[in-house]
Amino acid sequence: MTAGPAAGGGRWIPVAPERLAGWIARFAERHGAIEAVVLPDLVRLDAADGAVAECHVPFPPLRLSRDREGDGAFRLPPPAAALVAHVCRERTVGVLLARLGGHAAGVFTGARLVTGKVGSRQVHGRSAAGGWSQQRFARRRDKQSAEALGAAADLAVRVLLPRLADLEAVVLGGDRRSIDEIRRDRRLAPLFALETGPFLTVPDPRPAVLEGAPALFRAVRIRLIDP
Repeated sequence: MTAGPAAGGGRWIPVAPERLAGWIARFAERHGAIEAVVLPDLVRLDAADGAVAECHVPFPPLRLSRDREGDGAFRLPPPAAALVAHVCRERTVGVLLARLGGHAAGVFTGARLVTGKVGSRQVHGRSAAGGWSQQRFARRRDKQSAEALGAAADLAVRVLLPRLADLEAVVLGGDRRSIDEIRRDRRLAPLFALETGPFLTVPDPRPAVLEGAPALFRAVRIRLIDP
């Protein structure tokens, strides 16, 4: 996600895991001492001057007892240090991106792409002038759409299912309608059982789009509310 206004007030700020400790330390420097309210999928930092930073936990839940309780570089309070340790932990994550214009599947360890493939199928967006009747065109487009989404499901079977035992989570993206159609493929039920957010709104998947996915799914989404 990108920075911008948040519904209900404040603004969204995406922060990379490697930058989170520094961001929290600077937040405390600007706004005063902070207290943390910890939920499984959210750490809310309340500052002395009334500023609030709602840090949404990627790959929830956050388990304080399993994370380290200190950060020597920034002297963060235990809940914030636990959040930093949680988001910086290297995970093996599957990614499935699908739109009618293309599809991609990959396995990442941390931000590194271990294996991945990209594919595409032609789906006509509109009929040409003087072409077939609208009904005939619609049937052809429906057939092309089904073939494209079937190809995306087949790609997920080839790339992700063999690594199922290694995956800690699966992140989805592209077009929600396309992904919902792919959900119907029973072969992929074990993958969808590992689904976690956020949903990645990306353009037609190409190699660069797939390789850039970790910057989106590893980022900590922070809703910052100024005093």
